[in-house]
Amino acid sequence: MTARIKTTALLGAFTAALTAATGAQAAEQEKCYGVALAGENGCAAGPGTTCAGTSTMDYQGNAWTLVDKGTCMTMELPAGMDGMSRMGSLEALERDLPKS
Repeated sequence: MTARIKTTALLGAFTAALTAATGAQAAEQEKCYGVALAGENGCAAGPGTTCAGTSTMDYQGNAWTLVDKGTCMTMELPAGMDGMSRMGSLEALERDLPKS
């Protein structure tokens, strides 16, 4: 093999490994609603937001962020202003929504 062919083959193998690792990492995460800080949500947060980074309040119930799979509903969050405990959810929540 020439040096050019070896380099191309090595680069191709590296790219394939990197793609596989990135795909595996994404598969190990899930959307978790109600745990993102203001402006740190993922895309499509719900009414009043347009995409990533547009949530307007901490722990907004209809805003999500990616978390490690299996950790969403066990994350410790501060209590709400009413003193009620908060937890993450795999579905959008009706709590802590911006006033329209």
